[in-house]
Amino acid sequence: MTVVTVLVMILVAGAVLGGAHWYLWLRLVRDVSRPGTRYRRLGGWLLGGMTLMTLLAAGGGRLGLPFGVHRVLAWPGFLWMAALLYLLLALLVGEVARFALLRRSRAVKAPAREPAEPGEAPVAAEPVREEPVREEPVPAGVAAGAAGGSAEPAASEPAASEPAASESAAAEPAAAGGAGGDGPVDEAAGRGDDGLSRRLLVSRSIAVGAGLAAFGTVGYGVANARRLRVRRVTIPLAKLPRGGHGYRIAVVSDIHLGPVLGESHCRRVVDAINKVQPDAIAVVGDLVDAEVDDLRSAVAPLGDLRAPDGAFFVTGNHEYYVETAEWVDHVRELGVTPLINERRELPFFDLAGVNDVDGEGTDFGGPDYGAALGDRDPARASVLMAHQPVMVHEAVDHDVDLQLSGHTHGGQMWPITYLAGLANPTLAGLERYGDTQLYVSRGAGAYGPPVRVGADPDITVVELASGQV
Repeated sequence: MTVVTVLVMILVAGAVLGGAHWYLWLRLVRDVSRPGTRYRRLGGWLLGGMTLMTLLAAGGGRLGLPFGVHRVLAWPGFLWMAALLYLLLALLVGEVARFALLRRSRAVKAPAREPAEPGEAPVAAEPVREEPVREEPVPAGVAAGAAGGSAEPAASEPAASEPAASESAAAEPAAAGGAGGDGPVDEAAGRGDDGLSRRLLVSRSIAVGAGLAAFGTVGYGVANARRLRVRRVTIPLAKLPRGGHGYRIAVVSDIHLGPVLGESHCRRVVDAINKVQPDAIAVVGDLVDAEVDDLRSAVAPLGDLRAPDGAFFVTGNHEYYVETAEWVDHVRELGVTPLINERRELPFFDLAGVNDVDGEGTDFGGPDYGAALGDRDPARASVLMAHQPVMVHEAVDHDVDLQLSGHTHGGQMWPITYLAGLANPTLAGLERYGDTQLYVSRGAGAYGPPVRVGADPDITVVELASGQV
């Protein structure tokens, strides 16, 4: 990937993130506070800083940040990325609630006219009768004082000024309300019992509700990402001999060791695989998200994988974001066999592996189905390890019985699950394409946010069933 491409991606991502954070500022800062408050200033700076941190967390590796720095930025940056998703979703739902509440408020505040009884004509307003003004005789002294300008004010003068005083007194509450910081009372918004404008009260309620929903969902997702499930599925193969009935393959994909997930995560995956005591192990790509020197200790537990017929590995698209050949060599050093467009004859079937499609045009190379499957015995059952589900169409053309894939993460975080489903022929689980069956694992790790919502992490024990029993 060229520097220009990376810069364009950063600019586009920056524009999208900037727009999302601007919307958050409107709803979580401006709408819930008064102008000039410290909260507004701090909220603006905080959201600006989180925009930058999210960009650095997502693109730190490609920007050449030292791995130690990237690891420090990755946790808060990626967690905020997940929180941003669910804050936006909650606030969009809040827009509907805001509209309904304020519209209802306007309806309540609108003056209502009493309807006339059925069949009764409207009653006309009675005209106001004006009483003639009677002029009282003015005492001579008062008249003289008025003419000379030295007499005391007339006794009736204070009474004449009483309406003005009343108007002044009536204006004081309105002025006091304006000085309170809420500004003029909006007739459409009304005013709550606690003195806050109804619009401000609604905005604060929605902001608090959105925050609780978003951070509660992220907290659940973080905990869920650590709970690795073991799924079991039985897949019949017509060509599998009777002796292979019940053969078990542990399938794991998308472990994603990197700045967020490290050695403890790898150890959790290895222990779960060894516990089910499989006959063979298939690691179906996207093992790492950093270079070998950064992840030697993190990936070391893979050397403890145990299976009678061995552990095997194929590249995923993320292996092409790093030095692919170095990782393939290091995986081999750990005792895991890379299948680089090649095949191994296991006791009851052929196990083949092809490079990921993202390798096309790179020095390491993409998939070569002919090299992996071209000269095999067609009478033997075949199982193909291929990272992306979309590769199943080539598997069908080469008469593969079963393809094992990952890549999708099952969508990882709802509602991204729907987008992932559109982008892949199978999101998760087992499906048939002609005479070829495809099994897609949801993956054991997470890319970006270490969060799983609606897509539990797993390893799968695939138990093969003979069609000749």
